[in-house]
Amino acid sequence: MTGCVERYEAAAVTPDELRLAMAQFATGVTIVTSRDGADVPVGTTANAVCSVSLDPPLVLVCLDRKSLTLQALRNHGAFVLNVLGEAQRDLCGAFARRGSDGAWDGVPRHLCATATPALSEALATLDCSVERIYPGGDHEIVIGRVIETCIQEGSAPLLFHRGAYARLAVAESVRSP
Repeated sequence: MTGCVERYEAAAVTPDELRLAMAQFATGVTIVTSRDGADVPVGTTANAVCSVSLDPPLVLVCLDRKSLTLQALRNHGAFVLNVLGEAQRDLCGAFARRGSDGAWDGVPRHLCATATPALSEALATLDCSVERIYPGGDHEIVIGRVIETCIQEGSAPLLFHRGAYARLAVAESVRSP
């Protein structure tokens, strides 16, 4: 295979090699929100997200160990997974910058059942209580029990592939009449 790097030792793959390989996997983009001890909303962009279980309803998100959002959700015991649409590309960038004071400026939001702030214009919001947190290298693996969901129709998802934003292409033969 062209471009393959063969390694047989457990720790031989470098962070750059892993980042490059995983960039081939297209992902959706989310913002994980919570609130800190002073009731200030916090949030961070995340794409290491997946559904874990339908019964009980569980989701997984991986957050950097140094994340302010991780600290807040540990203390608050809840978080919201906000699934972004293409129109929210600017939000993705604003929440990706650590400690960005202006990230919440002008962003429509509401409180969910867990008293956690959610982005009102997200494609979907999943309000979650923290079920468990596991160590995962330089990240923490957060399992959340979904308490409530909200879905907005009509917008295409914000996608990320090979280090850039991508668009979903739907073949004509696949579309419903």
